[in-house]
Amino acid sequence: MQSKKYTKKISEIAVEYALERLYEPEDIEERCVSRPDISRPGLPLTGFYQDFEAERVQIFGNMEHSYLESLSPEQRYASLDEFFSHDVSMVVATCEGEIFPEMIELAEKHKTPLYATEKGTSNFTAALIAGLNVSLAERITTHGVFVEVYGEGVLIVGESGVGKSETAIELVKRGHRLIADDAVELKRVSDKTLVGSAPELIKHYVELRGIGIIDVRRIFGMGAVKATEKVDLCIQFEQWDPEKQYERFGLETQYTDILGIRIPSITIPVKPGRNLAVIIEIAAMNNRQKKMGYNTAEEFNKKLMELHEQK
Repeated sequence: MQSKKYTKKISEIAVEYALERLYEPEDIEERCVSRPDISRPGLPLTGFYQDFEAERVQIFGNMEHSYLESLSPEQRYASLDEFFSHDVSMVVATCEGEIFPEMIELAEKHKTPLYATEKGTSNFTAALIAGLNVSLAERITTHGVFVEVYGEGVLIVGESGVGKSETAIELVKRGHRLIADDAVELKRVSDKTLVGSAPELIKHYVELRGIGIIDVRRIFGMGAVKATEKVDLCIQFEQWDPEKQYERFGLETQYTDILGIRIPSITIPVKPGRNLAVIIEIAAMNNRQKKMGYNTAEEFNKKLMELHEQK
């Protein structure tokens, strides 16, 4: 697994959020945003720049507009000149009032992309942060299969040839959905959420040894595939080892750490005659049941203890 930093083009943000272009430098296609968080530059406009992070998207809302409106033209120009001189990545005005001509003039002077939107500050900020969290999320690509089973995102990992892709096809035939085969791109979109998807090149494709590459979407229909899903459970396939003691009761929940997020995980031994698709269905339903507050293993253990006490 290998992680790296990602960026998003400012021009793509402008198109995605239908921003009005007030000024764009000639090299706008080379300008990128690398941080998912934003900044409201109220304090910097007053002259306080300690810990100011220019690489964030800067949002000018009604509060910033009102402050600048309270200044004299000379003070407003000086405040904005100082602000734009800090090489900020991008400025979006969400205020209801008209854009100050000085903002456009100084954006051109300092080659700073400047946009406006009619959306309210809170709504636009929430949408932008959510979008950037996905676009700029820390991510890795891992070998495995990712399927949605009864609404649960199930990541299946294991050595090549152990039966991951065949199991995925069986699950699709049983009405579940394929997200990725062979390579799964995992993104940490928040401190608690990991989502998985397929690299664009192999999206909807599955490799079956002896047959080759098949297009799941064309063979089984659009309802058999999904673009992305939250990772709820990790299942490790391994060849059956008669000397190994496998979990029998499930009292202790095992976890796999992926990008700093703990994902519930189980190990399933593989040998001829085991219906892996059915086992995964049960595992997905059991995991969902645990999230809803019911743990079958704990309830069974409780009954055993009560029976033992009665004796």
